[in-house]
Amino acid sequence: MNIYKSTFPDVALTDKTITQRVFEGIDPEATILIDGPTGRKLTGAQFIGAVKSLAGGLTARGWGAGKVVALMAPNLPEYCVTFHASAWAGGTVTTINPTYTAHEVNHQLKDAGADVLVTIAMFADTAREAIKGTKVEQIVVIGEAPEGMIPLTDLMGTPLAEQVPVDVAEHVVALPYSSGTTGLPKGVMLTHRNLVVNIDQCLVPADVTRGEMTIAFLPFFHIYGLEVLQNIYLAAGGGLVTMPRFDLEMFLKLIVEYQTPRLWIVPPVALALAKHPLVDQFDLSCVTQANSGAAPLGGDVADAMGRRLGASAVQGYGMTELSPVSHVSAFGKGKTGASGVTVSNTECRIMKVDTLEDAAPGEDGELWVRGPQVMKGYINNPKATADTIVEGGWLRTGDIGHFDDEGFLFITDRLKELVKYKGFQVAPAELEAELVTHPAIADAAVIGKPDDEAGELPMAFIVAAAGQAAPSLGDVQSYLEDRLAHYKQVRILEVVDEIPKSASGKILRRVLRDRVKGAA
Repeated sequence: MNIYKSTFPDVALTDKTITQRVFEGIDPEATILIDGPTGRKLTGAQFIGAVKSLAGGLTARGWGAGKVVALMAPNLPEYCVTFHASAWAGGTVTTINPTYTAHEVNHQLKDAGADVLVTIAMFADTAREAIKGTKVEQIVVIGEAPEGMIPLTDLMGTPLAEQVPVDVAEHVVALPYSSGTTGLPKGVMLTHRNLVVNIDQCLVPADVTRGEMTIAFLPFFHIYGLEVLQNIYLAAGGGLVTMPRFDLEMFLKLIVEYQTPRLWIVPPVALALAKHPLVDQFDLSCVTQANSGAAPLGGDVADAMGRRLGASAVQGYGMTELSPVSHVSAFGKGKTGASGVTVSNTECRIMKVDTLEDAAPGEDGELWVRGPQVMKGYINNPKATADTIVEGGWLRTGDIGHFDDEGFLFITDRLKELVKYKGFQVAPAELEAELVTHPAIADAAVIGKPDDEAGELPMAFIVAAAGQAAPSLGDVQSYLEDRLAHYKQVRILEVVDEIPKSASGKILRRVLRDRVKGAA
């Protein structure tokens, strides 16, 4: 067995909950949360007070211990308060993309067993429609609440002085949704220990300093924003300037205003920082490091961005099922094209795809990871869990790569079906399931077509139903508009006579990808 082990010292597995670990790092006197557009601020003491007060209110309403709070909101200081209030009260938070349609939200509310939905007024109509047929009877709104909904401020109650006791190794505190390596989006069960240990694993090689601020535009509903920004920064004694949505000009202004030394970005933003003319209008000399994640970043783009900013440009590796970090570029030092080195308490293997035997050193294969940050499993889906976490506790990532002789990981391909559009996951199976409900489509397959700006574009191959004219790209996009979030939209459409499949009926996506490459 060829195991690649971390060279960093192990971190202790504590019995702290995620909120206890975050509170531990906070300076009560310091400003730790700033709403970027308005400048509204929360000190550490105000944040801790709000968390405990909201936890008391959730408990009084019966939405505390053992309950699931669905959180569907953009990045705001109240997002962090709500997440940690539920955790402090012994509950679970399922994070929902606020751009989802009511159809998508309804599925997640049902699957997660949500008891209450927290959102903002902008998404009130979606929320009303989405709770139909679910356990959710009340909608809580951050800010001014429409009629029939509860303002978040009304939930503030008698402060809950102490953490509600939970089993940190078993209690699921976060339930984000991910497609994993195949199939439809699934609820990823992350425990307190998963999140706490990943904070400590990341802070060994990451020199985040007390008082350091960074811009948080990466959505908190995504594990990257939730853990790497919200939890790790607060636990390290740093702070966040939140952005409800990404806007390049505002992003650049906030960097300058708050003199943020470290940026946390995704490849499309890296491309903008490397090439957009607007960047030249701002003095970004405060930036010393730009960290990219969520999708592979090309070496050329990384180098161009680094040169323009006069900063180190690095990337890490992770996935929702890993809480999410397994590889980092230590102390801002990396290699062009590499995804960093293995974090503390973590082991890796590179496995041959066809035989599931260990690959030779330097040879490409599927990356398997084992460590205390590996998820508990997928909710309501024991088969998918068993397919992903195999004997010995190894998590199959579905990504293809290799290690070099210095322990740097290079991701070179993807075994899993996932499409990554601007850092967001698009599950081909989900998109295909919606396409075939169109009356003029008999069969469909979806792949990701490489794109310099987006990473990959969702491309659909469709077979027209008997006696029907095949719909156009515009027709398909109009049909999907109210059924799926905008980032899952089909961007390229091709009509074919048949979808290539194996004897078992599995779509042969590699055949379709090779066909697209051949036509390029």
